[in-house]
Amino acid sequence: MSYITGLTRDKKEWIPQFVKNIDNELCIGCGRCYKVCVMDVLAYEEVDEDDSAKAYMTVAKPGNCIGCQACGRTCPKKCFKFEPASL
Repeated sequence: MSYITGLTRDKKEWIPQFVKNIDNELCIGCGRCYKVCVMDVLAYEEVDEDDSAKAYMTVAKPGNCIGCQACGRTCPKKCFKFEPASL
């Protein structure tokens, strides 16, 4: 299988890992990933269930992802899943 590749400044090839999904059970909705994503990929969701508000992040615009993985590196709960994009 062939994947989309990129080049570093030193002309080394790398395979970007694009955000696939976020585990809503692990996510605490802290918003750190939202703050570092400059491509507007993520959105904040809040669920109000019986006096306990649960907040988490969702992948709102996956097509905007550039594969930098900044969101996953800042996540304290490591709830992001990534995958390369095939050609």
